[in-house]
Amino acid sequence: MTTPLSGRQPKAVRSALAVLEEVVAAGPGVTAKEISAALRLPSATTYRLLNLLVADEYLVRLPDLKGFALGRRAARLALPASGTVPTAARAVVEHLRGQVRWGVHLASFTTGQVVVVDADPDHPPSAAAVLARFPQASALGRLLLAEQPDWRALVRELRPLTPHTVQDAAALDAVLVEVDAAGWARQLGELSAERGCLAVPIRAPGDGRLVAGLALAGPVARVAEPNEPLLDLLRQHAERLAPLLA
Repeated sequence: MTTPLSGRQPKAVRSALAVLEEVVAAGPGVTAKEISAALRLPSATTYRLLNLLVADEYLVRLPDLKGFALGRRAARLALPASGTVPTAARAVVEHLRGQVRWGVHLASFTTGQVVVVDADPDHPPSAAAVLARFPQASALGRLLLAEQPDWRALVRELRPLTPHTVQDAAALDAVLVEVDAAGWARQLGELSAERGCLAVPIRAPGDGRLVAGLALAGPVARVAEPNEPLLDLLRQHAERLAPLLA
């Protein structure tokens, strides 16, 4: 026999669903304190719900970030993702990898976050949770932020990941103005002190929508050099990718 719901249970269910929605909206790494503030829930209630959701594998803890991300069972709440990188697009990315000694990564922006969809197996990128959580610290993320009416909608905090990470709102404003004007982005040692990267946008041929980004990652000293030949190579491959990914 099914046990009827008590008067308090529907509210608890709604609160748990609200916590899941906030993790989706905030992105991987959102903290219990941030969830509590956003939902105006008591801290004790928030921690209790988070512990239950982690125990049931709807959420997972991210020890390095001291926050949370969606877990294995949460994926069953959504329709399967239809977007995979076309074989022809992978061939273009592989062609670029064959011409440079740096890491080459292809990222999608269709979810409103930086999602690496083709990572260089020989030069692994930063953790997916870090790229999604701190777009201001990556060249790919800066392409996405420069496209927004207000970057604050996608940046939850200006946390220093290294001594070089941009931490000031005015400084980030200036960086994104430069990205918008130049049409490409760069970061030097902001995700990892020893590494930097260059990135160019991939836009839909019809309406110019930003759909993806193509990045080269390498030693900071090399990334800091004038890199017109590498940028040209990136742009050429981005143009080839545009009709394949739009």
